[in-house]
Amino acid sequence: MPEILRSNAKVNLCLRITGRRADGYHTLSSIFQEIDLHDRLTFTPAADYSLSCDNPQIVCGRTNLCTRAYVAMQQIANSPSNWHIHLEKRIPIGAGLGGGSSNAATVIKFLNQVWQINRSESELLQITTRLGADVAFFIRGKTQLAEGIGEQLVPITLPEDFIFLLICPPIQVSTRWAYQQFNLTKKKEGYKFRRLFESGRIRWELFENQFETVVFPAYPEIGIIKNQLLQKGALYAGLSGSGSTMFGIFKDRHCAASARQLFTNYPTFIALPVIN
Repeated sequence: MPEILRSNAKVNLCLRITGRRADGYHTLSSIFQEIDLHDRLTFTPAADYSLSCDNPQIVCGRTNLCTRAYVAMQQIANSPSNWHIHLEKRIPIGAGLGGGSSNAATVIKFLNQVWQINRSESELLQITTRLGADVAFFIRGKTQLAEGIGEQLVPITLPEDFIFLLICPPIQVSTRWAYQQFNLTKKKEGYKFRRLFESGRIRWELFENQFETVVFPAYPEIGIIKNQLLQKGALYAGLSGSGSTMFGIFKDRHCAASARQLFTNYPTFIALPVIN
């Protein structure tokens, strides 16, 4: 029988670039938040592995993160059965929401269970290092402080409830390009999350995403969306990752739905943070 699993997106509530390693990778400090906007992965028993997708933009060959995750797990499994995976895409592509990384983590967790590999979370995290830094976050998901290149993860708890309004302009911003454009003289210390959550509230005024300093001049349309979200009453508005998704933080669904009416020219989503 087929098994259907959700594969949730994430947003970077904040992001600072803290340095650059000798191997060329940049280090960062960010808070990753899992949200309930999701793709669906259907796993069907099959004679051989294969991958399909309802979105023709997705390349289903050997470079796809789902396939790479499948092969990585196959290498440590004992005589595994095979599965066909069908991916239904709802998370916008190349928008800073981690859809591909989430899909890969979903494959890893499913195969760990169904093939009875039974690796611990910490062991699965080590497997993800070959696939990409964001994949590690989705093994545990929820809310985590991320440092290093995104692989140093510490679960945290947010003291307030809120809701997201996501605005997804049809622009794909290359993360590689964004890092190349960033002036490392503007780097800051990492986030001290205790400062962000004082007196039982979130201090949104301390949040920022430093990628905005390079993305907004190159793509002014994205910066305009941020200003519009703030004008519509967002507690905070920011870029997720290197974009192009902008999100607004609102206190409840009514406020988010009211603001959503301004953005009829873009794909929009109202999403809840995943905390349990």
